[in-house]
Amino acid sequence: MTLILFDVDGTLIYSERRDSRCFAQTYTDLYGKPFPSIDWRQYPHVSDTTIFAKVIQDHFNRAVQAEEVAAFKQLYGERLRHLRTQNPEHYREVPGAAQAVIQLLEHPAYLVAVATGGWKESAEIKMQHVGIPSDHFWVSGADDKYTREEILNEATAAVKNVYPQVQRVVYVGDAVWDVHTTRNLDMDFLGIRHTHDHEILLNLGATQVISNFLDFELFIRAIEAAAPPK
Repeated sequence: MTLILFDVDGTLIYSERRDSRCFAQTYTDLYGKPFPSIDWRQYPHVSDTTIFAKVIQDHFNRAVQAEEVAAFKQLYGERLRHLRTQNPEHYREVPGAAQAVIQLLEHPAYLVAVATGGWKESAEIKMQHVGIPSDHFWVSGADDKYTREEILNEATAAVKNVYPQVQRVVYVGDAVWDVHTTRNLDMDFLGIRHTHDHEILLNLGATQVISNFLDFELFIRAIEAAAPPK
């Protein structure tokens, strides 16, 4: 069997950075300080845990506390839900994503899981809004984890614990850091760029990049051809 691990933001859903701005505004409202940047490449690791901890360290010269992480997660989650109630059309699936996941869940040769740099609850809010049934598969987020490698490894181990017959893992992601992470793990990678700028990932070493999930057979062929980034 093949395990297909999905990233979330930019891979299954997109919001034109509205969710990123929500993260930043939540921080500013809680701490009264401007959030430094939503260019996630500026942080040591692209995970909510690392980003939040780094900004707290820079602003207050101290480590983040568990209770403030919980408070931030709660407010951020409430705001994600509110924004989706207020303007549901701004928060979309990458074309064909929900149907592709549903088809994979019914396919005997594939298993589905999510491994995202976001926290688990926020990822589930985003997926459920566009009809992706996140209660039907394992979701690993950045909760208590700092690196994307840790997140992908956790998801892989959790699924293999239940399905030891898994022989291959393919990660589907959209970003520069997804290429770096899968190269570090020597994991097969399929890039997705719903903006059609495939060269961003191809130039970094991705071997397969698609634009969306509308052609399920094309998606499956790309999964079968996927390899670790060069």
